[in-house]
Amino acid sequence: MTKHSTTQDKVVLYDQLQNTFDDLKIGVFTVDSNRKLTSLNRTTEQFTGYTEKEVLGKYCYQVFKNNLCYGDCKFHEAVEAEQKSLRFSLEFINRQNEKQLITKIVTPLYDVNEKLEGCMEIFQSNSAFEELVNRIRYDERNLKIILDNLGIGVFTTTRGGHVTFFNTMAESISGYNRKEVLGKPCSVILGGNNGKDTALLLKSISDGKPRSNKNGLVSTKDERVISVQADYMALFNERARIVGGLATIEDLSLIQQMSRAISAQYIFADMIGKAPSMQKIFSMVPVVAASEATVLIGGPTGTGKDLLAKIIHNISSRAQKPMVKVNCAALPDNLLESEMFGYVKGAFTGADQDKPGRFQEADGGTIFLDEIGDLPLSLQAKLLRVLEDQEFYPLGSRKMTKVDVRIVAATNQTLEKEVEKRRFREDLFYRLNVLRLELPPLRERREDVPLLINHIMKQRSTMLRAPAKGISEGAMEVLLNYGYPGNVRELENILEHALIICQDDTIERKHLPHSLQKKSPPLESPEDSGDNFLSATHSNERRRILQALKRFDWHRGNTALELNMNRSTLWRKMKKYNLSSRY
Repeated sequence: MTKHSTTQDKVVLYDQLQNTFDDLKIGVFTVDSNRKLTSLNRTTEQFTGYTEKEVLGKYCYQVFKNNLCYGDCKFHEAVEAEQKSLRFSLEFINRQNEKQLITKIVTPLYDVNEKLEGCMEIFQSNSAFEELVNRIRYDERNLKIILDNLGIGVFTTTRGGHVTFFNTMAESISGYNRKEVLGKPCSVILGGNNGKDTALLLKSISDGKPRSNKNGLVSTKDERVISVQADYMALFNERARIVGGLATIEDLSLIQQMSRAISAQYIFADMIGKAPSMQKIFSMVPVVAASEATVLIGGPTGTGKDLLAKIIHNISSRAQKPMVKVNCAALPDNLLESEMFGYVKGAFTGADQDKPGRFQEADGGTIFLDEIGDLPLSLQAKLLRVLEDQEFYPLGSRKMTKVDVRIVAATNQTLEKEVEKRRFREDLFYRLNVLRLELPPLRERREDVPLLINHIMKQRSTMLRAPAKGISEGAMEVLLNYGYPGNVRELENILEHALIICQDDTIERKHLPHSLQKKSPPLESPEDSGDNFLSATHSNERRRILQALKRFDWHRGNTALELNMNRSTLWRKMKKYNLSSRY
């Protein structure tokens, strides 16, 4: 990737961040390494009273007169904290001399070479919530209306920790409908941190003292665990007696995901999968990453080989060093050698100065050789020398260059067959095939399709500022029954297409790509499929599924576990037997 394209990608990501935060009524601005303002989103403009046009290029501390920083710049403090975000609360005085309590996050920004580029500062007003807390024991009916319209997740519990109220944003963050959690233990939501967050809430209820967890975790309906900023406090009645608890949760997962996308610091949370084949890979990755051995990642196109390679690098001992990618299929044969190994001045016409190759750039880190099966035979011998001795000759040079790199290779081909056809060196294959991870095609992990759909929908709908937040049963039926020859990447493209086309709050079958609609027949109507058509066996299965659904209050995840089938299978059988919560 060129420096120019990397810069363009970052500009797009910053734009997406600003749009995302505008939708959530969260302010965000960025500064360069000299603390000059480089961008303000609309929420920041409304909050501070300054427009981007009038302050761009000015020093942030001159514009905000230190009010937004409380007289203490956190930029360099965040840098010294080894790239970790700093979070704090302060009272801000805006241009109209109005006071507001805000929560602020300061995050340093680095380029691909870990050079400090600037800083991103994120803030949200707490005024509505502070006013709410002051009134909390006096006006419960109006309180619930206010709670339901806050931009943060809020739920309340009994003294025993059972959920009594669950606002709209809490539904959005967790994926649970409030009907599914009311009356349930709060551990259903807060069970993703070995019970730490549940214990904090219960302690607050016990002694009346508020508590916070900046590294909180929430368990979602689709069995993911997401990062949140959580605050817990006791609820009092008019006699000042504790009657329950209140929790607020702010979803940090999208912020973290965007930040990781900017810095390419992907982690396990960026891969989705509950299928046994994926769980097996997840269990192997920490062991693989901790070693220095060469890794070969196999799998069809679109299964996530690139992402898995980045995760291996980011949790390895080489994480602080560069990871350099070479696409062996994208570069012409006559350029591939000079790109990989570099050249010296005079090596060929136009070589007017020395140029390091990708291996030199990756020195101390990891080099990712994507589509290794397309590497020309002429270069395979030279690569074998690097694998064995960590040394090579740059093009046109008589001086040996030594490097310290770890090699991670990926291919969508069966290299054993390429060896048989003499298109790939046998000795190179065995040298690469030390630690092997094989990513399965999506058709072999169908139980992951609903998880992936929910994850992609949440991510892309916010990034695209699309109105659609849900998928109709007809559209979901098509998505669950499709084969996905293009794997996860194709699913991402299908959902992005639907989100762009759909101008309503729900994606319908008609919003899916036309080619996909043609491959899936329309759903059969109840009149066409009547019970008389069902065999005795089908009738028994229908009755068994209906009883389980009712027993678990139509919760598909729990019902599927009870029936020992995956959720996508349960969905198809519910459609087949015309079962719905209205039954």
